[in-house]
Amino acid sequence: MIKTLTLSHPTGILKGRVQLPASKSEANRALIIAALAGGESELQNLSEANDTQLLQRLLKSDSETIDAEDAGTVMRFLTAYYAVTGQQKTLTGTERMCQRPIKVLVEALQELGAGITYLGEEGYPPLQISGFKGSGKKHLKVRSDISSQYVSALLMVAPLLPEGLELELEGKIGSRPYIEMTLALMKHFGVEANFEGNTITVPHQVYQPATFAVESDWSAASYWYSMVALAKEADITLLGLREDSHQGDKAIVDIMRRLGVYTEFKSEGVRLTKKHAEKRVAFDFSNCPDLAQTIVALCAASGVAVEMTGLESLRIKETDRIQALQIEVLAMGASLDERTPGIFQMNPTLMINRELNFRTYQDHRMAMAFAPIALLQPVQIQDPEVVRKSYPRFWEDLEKMGFEVRYND
Repeated sequence: MIKTLTLSHPTGILKGRVQLPASKSEANRALIIAALAGGESELQNLSEANDTQLLQRLLKSDSETIDAEDAGTVMRFLTAYYAVTGQQKTLTGTERMCQRPIKVLVEALQELGAGITYLGEEGYPPLQISGFKGSGKKHLKVRSDISSQYVSALLMVAPLLPEGLELELEGKIGSRPYIEMTLALMKHFGVEANFEGNTITVPHQVYQPATFAVESDWSAASYWYSMVALAKEADITLLGLREDSHQGDKAIVDIMRRLGVYTEFKSEGVRLTKKHAEKRVAFDFSNCPDLAQTIVALCAASGVAVEMTGLESLRIKETDRIQALQIEVLAMGASLDERTPGIFQMNPTLMINRELNFRTYQDHRMAMAFAPIALLQPVQIQDPEVVRKSYPRFWEDLEKMGFEVRYND
């Protein structure tokens, strides 16, 4: 039997301070780079997200079989890490993880001299990693329109290659800020790189141990932005966010400026208050695909028509997020349609005055994206424990902000 959670808010008024979880995107990159730097670095404010805790454990594990569970960055980053450091590992994950493609990364590593074979269907985990014999190849072409995680995985191990790496990105560069985040973290640990046009050059270098403090998570912040937009009154401070952030999801600041939330940067984080919202908007999510679910749920609930592009990578996430969104917004009388290839239109209708029951598809972002609707009317969230992947304290933080949270047997 699937556990559900009933969520409501008696007043619709939000006031207070929220300590967000640390960014798992930054934390997971820092963990890999710190390991490549010899393991003597001091990493502060590591994310409590399951993905980060899992990566910490696996980097210390002597086991020959490594289970990445449902963590995409863990699977992709460890594939490159184990391959280039010459380790013998079997790398697997959940059933869904073994349906998520990894061929682009594996083929690139094989070209560089990694011994990797598929143990199941070609192009998908599980993988057998069996050492590294440098091919001497320095220039690689890799598709960058599927997942930036492939690019980041290759960049982080590039300094270890005898000739370094010249990586030519083919196609539309998706989630570019996450590639730039990777390069910024590499620089923090002593490695220089050059990103010019569609080519990234990383000479052979040695990482240096360093101290690094992980920023709070802008992806987690997006759900609080959505809550402020839907609240009757709101004055919330989100702690630990920086105006000079490397995280792509900081784009939520500009997106939400049009959807009814004003952001004021302060020394401790950001203060969010309500403002007038537009009723028809268009957004490109190429650089911030993880924000799409938040925006679709918000706009469906608040009567805002939205046109969206840059959603290509959503098909290969924890679930097919486009299909999941199309199903769940129907419960609110809204529709999400691909009008022309790559261009989606979300048309809202008035909220239905009955309790809504949202499925989460084993996807943490589905649960958190639809939760703010409880400010308008009670909702049920199926499998609420999925939030442990990135924001384990999410429901507790909502309770502190006045939400009524009831678990149903």
